[in-house]
Amino acid sequence: MNRVGVVGLGAMGLGMAKSLRRAGYALEVFDVRPEAAQAFARDGGHACTTLAELGAASDVVVSVVVNAAQTESVLFGADGVAASMPPGSVFVMCSTVDPKVSVGFEERLAQLGILYIDAPISGGAAKAASGEMTMMTAARPEAYAKADDVLNAMAGKVYRLGNCAGSGSKVKVINQLLAGVHIAAAAEAMALGLREGVDADALYEVITHSAGNSWMFENRMAHVLAGDYTPLSAVDIFVKDLGLVLDMARSSKFPLPLSSTAHQMFMQASTAGFAKEDDSAVIKIFPGIELPKSVS
Repeated sequence: MNRVGVVGLGAMGLGMAKSLRRAGYALEVFDVRPEAAQAFARDGGHACTTLAELGAASDVVVSVVVNAAQTESVLFGADGVAASMPPGSVFVMCSTVDPKVSVGFEERLAQLGILYIDAPISGGAAKAASGEMTMMTAARPEAYAKADDVLNAMAGKVYRLGNCAGSGSKVKVINQLLAGVHIAAAAEAMALGLREGVDADALYEVITHSAGNSWMFENRMAHVLAGDYTPLSAVDIFVKDLGLVLDMARSSKFPLPLSSTAHQMFMQASTAGFAKEDDSAVIKIFPGIELPKSVS
């Protein structure tokens, strides 16, 4: 299984494709921005002009798109890969989606003789580029048998969470609960400090060396201090992901008060005009504070 196709060369997908290329895989790549695929292929690999072309040329297809709707289009759209992938090939789904949707993808592909790995990812663009990200996977044993080396080439940790689709997506949704709440809490803490006249740099230094620190505070509040809201992960990603968190819990009537509040904060930021900015821009919903300006 040496022929690998990567669909989606965004912040995460580009790094994953580079990791696979370093590992010696013959890569087929596709992005809705043809120039992105062509730029990647200049250093090795082949830029496909259609998804069908990529599917036919790949033993393993890794899809790194934003959401379930885009994954549906990659698989079953007019130019989808499912129709061209050979029987026995493997589709690796790396998006954050409703677990029930992931189960549905597995069932539909099984009818075509295509194996499926539920494989949401985490770790950020830097870890994707270095092959050190985390994959939360669930798949049938025969899918792992064919694609295990591909997964290990992309990730530092590949967790096997079940023998059929769903469990990987459930764990990713729970991870996003924490990520979203932590960003919202970090923004609230920094906003309070600014409101109270605390020096923002000093506050950041103290918190990142104290018990109140979190990975999200350390990472995202650095964006705020720099006044840089370039969207490494946009506000609307957490509108979507925390919505998935609440949808999953709603089916069993499980209360999630912190997730609900964080979701409202991201929706407020989105409707205020910050939808496409970095998710740290959720801090902009707080009134009466002066945020650090960009130094560039």
